[in-house]
Amino acid sequence: METKILLSLALVLAAATTWPAAQAADPAKGYPNRPIRLIVPNAPGSSADTLTRIVAAKLADALGQSIVADNRAGAGGAVGLEIAKNATADGYTLITSGSALTIGPNLRKNLPYDPMKDFEYVAMYARTPVVLVVNPSLPIKTVKELIDYAKSRQGKINMASAGIGSQSHLNGTTLMIAAGFESLHVPYKGGGPSISAVVAGEAQWTVPPAASAMSLVKAGRVRALGHSLPQRSPLLGDMPAIAETLPGFKSVVLSGLLAPKGTPKAIIEKVNATVIKVVNTQEVRDQLASQGAEAATSTPGEYRKAVQQEIAALGKAVKAAGLKAE
Repeated sequence: METKILLSLALVLAAATTWPAAQAADPAKGYPNRPIRLIVPNAPGSSADTLTRIVAAKLADALGQSIVADNRAGAGGAVGLEIAKNATADGYTLITSGSALTIGPNLRKNLPYDPMKDFEYVAMYARTPVVLVVNPSLPIKTVKELIDYAKSRQGKINMASAGIGSQSHLNGTTLMIAAGFESLHVPYKGGGPSISAVVAGEAQWTVPPAASAMSLVKAGRVRALGHSLPQRSPLLGDMPAIAETLPGFKSVVLSGLLAPKGTPKAIIEKVNATVIKVVNTQEVRDQLASQGAEAATSTPGEYRKAVQQEIAALGKAVKAAGLKAE
């Protein structure tokens, strides 16, 4: 009897010591077993926040655990990204990111994080084009007509933006340089006020994300001339691509998930596969499209490369706009 008890105790101890080792060998096994924190470096209700919640809700269902959105806006997204950088790399903190990840490195010298070194890239889930819109009272219905109109009034019409160094500022500057005209740049405090200025006629044009513009376009409060995807897309119906008039013009906001540096590769791969499965459902694609975003998935490596390319492209726009990192 004593021998059997000792043998049983030995087996229990062996199991107790080998179970953590097995878990360490495959950290994705049983993951997730508690809620996941999702840091959103944008304000609640913003277009980036809305896209995040569409994907997060279905991702939570697929993973079988709740995903808790934690909005940490401020400093152009740097506040949330710094918090995420310093979080425990165990798979229970994810970060969603858009333009903050690509604009910040071009405008701030002392960012509290490095977008290429401090995060693991998990998965892309959407691409949001920008849309060139004008006040509907203007006699302008095409990109070429805007160019001709602006050239005949060099520096006398206003381009609204969401602020100095914002995506709309950089896109507008790139468009003006490509088309060879000038407008007076009027920066507002955010995307909402900038597009409202075009509605009110305070500014004549702007280049906001499709997600924030399309409801106003459909209501006839602004007129859309073109979008920034390389070619026409079912996402935006018959709207022309700006590139049809200005070859090579392209701009998208990449939305995706990151994790703190050092998050186990097996967990990254599991979340990536689940994101791809979720985003490729018709329900999620339709929900993203309703917000002016195009569903787009990737491997972690593809997402990382796309962000690198966008950082480089925006760097050229920053230089063209005469801005310097501060």
